[in-house]
Amino acid sequence: MKRLFWLGVGVAVGAYVTRRATEAAHSLTPAGVGANIADGLRELGAGLGAFGAEVRAGMTERERELAALVERQTGASLPTYSDALAEPQPTVSPAPRPGARARRAGAPR
Repeated sequence: MKRLFWLGVGVAVGAYVTRRATEAAHSLTPAGVGANIADGLRELGAGLGAFGAEVRAGMTERERELAALVERQTGASLPTYSDALAEPQPTVSPAPRPGARARRAGAPR
């Protein structure tokens, strides 16, 4: 029974060592190096995206704080940054009166 136990332990350790050696050998091949670089770049991109999101959130929060401060001290409300960048809404001219005629340019009134 002891010998069967140690045989099982030996097989398990041998399988583990073989698997690790195969992974190490694969990581040294050009495909393995490329995969490692791709994984690193993917993690870097995710980190940069998270950093950008944090910066935008902080910027928005600080903008709200400053707008509240200006509004408290001056009484004037400020548009938000996104409102300031938005395209202005087209102004609607009043509808012409019924029966009104258009004037020619340069015609006397």
